[in-house]
Amino acid sequence: MSDMLLKEEFPPKAILISVDTGEFDAELSVQELWELAKTAGAEPVLTSIQKRPSCDSATCVGKGRLLEIKEAIESHEITLAIFDLELTANQTKNIEDILDIQVIDRTTLILDIFAQRARTKEGRIQVELAQNQYRLAHLAGKGVMLSRLGGGIGTRGPGESKLETDKRHIRRRIDTLKGELAKTEKRREQHRQRRKKDGILAAAIVGYTNAGKSTLLNALTDAGVLAEDKLFATLDPTSRMLTLPDGRSIMLIDTVGLIRRLPHQLVEAFKSTLEEAANADLILNLIDISTEDGQQQAEVTNEVLGELGCSGIPQIYVFNKADLLPEDICIPTDDRTVLISARKQEGFEELLHCIARNLPKTALRKRLLIPYTETALIHAIRQEGKIFSEEFLPEGTLIEALVDHKMLYQTEPYEAAEEE
Repeated sequence: MSDMLLKEEFPPKAILISVDTGEFDAELSVQELWELAKTAGAEPVLTSIQKRPSCDSATCVGKGRLLEIKEAIESHEITLAIFDLELTANQTKNIEDILDIQVIDRTTLILDIFAQRARTKEGRIQVELAQNQYRLAHLAGKGVMLSRLGGGIGTRGPGESKLETDKRHIRRRIDTLKGELAKTEKRREQHRQRRKKDGILAAAIVGYTNAGKSTLLNALTDAGVLAEDKLFATLDPTSRMLTLPDGRSIMLIDTVGLIRRLPHQLVEAFKSTLEEAANADLILNLIDISTEDGQQQAEVTNEVLGELGCSGIPQIYVFNKADLLPEDICIPTDDRTVLISARKQEGFEELLHCIARNLPKTALRKRLLIPYTETALIHAIRQEGKIFSEEFLPEGTLIEALVDHKMLYQTEPYEAAEEE
């Protein structure tokens, strides 16, 4: 029986440990770590948050607190300690020596989840690159046995069955992965350029993990993307075409979910994926309105978007999970704010109209009566835009069409009155 199967049948009991220095909301962060641990396959049973002016350089929480934690570990049969901070190699070794169980930090846990979730070749390369960069920076002594085979949380890797601890080997592997990633980024950039050349508009769905991005994409386009009530249910970007009420087509792109204090290795590794947002014509910032910290989640998303240089791109705030709100709560909306339920497919009509309003005006829907002497114009409209209906009348062809902006001056003399 494989280690992975054993792990699924007997998930390791875990204690979650944090230090509250006032730098961030430790309580909220540990709640998120609890969900991350469950997503990775652990069974969190206890939490420990210690208020300190700063982390202890040797053991993070101090030897006295570690000895208290050790008693709790033994009484609850805990086999895994997860720290809600980034530990140094020496801290990890010192803590393991005292607790005598496996110790991992927040970054290692998130990298492990990404290793489980990445499905495409590009996603797997990005995860392995981030893992190797992190491990290279944390090679020291014994501590975490970086060369041991997988089977436990924090030891999985999407590409290699064995991780060499030799720094030269890891650097060589990093160079190889960067080369492979550069090739996939080049292909992605070619696709972007082709999309722009063909005049295809794009909207990127961004937001906190588990906000409902994949559920929204599925509901709007029947994309068939995995959508679970778990953090990072899907990592790989998915693109699908969608027709708007004004007749224009748009490419909807689902991007990787974000969390607080996303490890910088992952921001770097997944930049090519996240840059779909930087190259989009419109950003849909999806926010889980049912959570108490929805505002903070939106701020996390905006911080990452700022790092990617997306500040000048039009943005719509899409408040999701409205079906979970109490009936007496009223959320105000405007031209750039929409309230929806992706799960129940409510509010979609207003969302689509809002997307159309905020996209660049590349084409307009027109009703035209074109004389038979100008049939070449109909052909040009069809080539550059889209014709929804045609009716042959004595005085000419009556069409309902999406007319490209650069052809508006040619069609202006033939505009027909709207039907009563």
